Amino acid sequence: MVYINSWDEFVDRSVQLFRADPESTRYVMKYRHCDGKLVLKVTDNKECLKFKTDQAQDAKKMEKLNNIFFTLMARGPEADISEVSGKEQTDAQPAKKGRGRKQ
Repeated sequence: MVYINSWDEFVDRSVQLFRADPESTRYVMKYRHCDGKLVLKVTDNKECLKFKTDQAQDAKKMEKLNNIFFTLMARGPEADISEVSGKEQTDAQPAKKGRGRKQ
């Protein structure tokens, strides 16, 4: 098991690992509330990559990594992940009027 200190290196190596063998690669998240620690693990039974953090701001990074893996799993390992972002921008819907109590 290899703990990687750099987030960018962890993401790059995780994506390479998935693309090399998408059938057997697993992605696991473990959060311990009592310690406030988040551990992300990507493995293909031959190589195991881990990233450990206790920073709350890394939750957004984890969300982006989830979206990258969802894209790779849905579109295939050769999918372009350059446009994947943390939160998808959706068009704002106007509020519906005519429902609810009048004031």
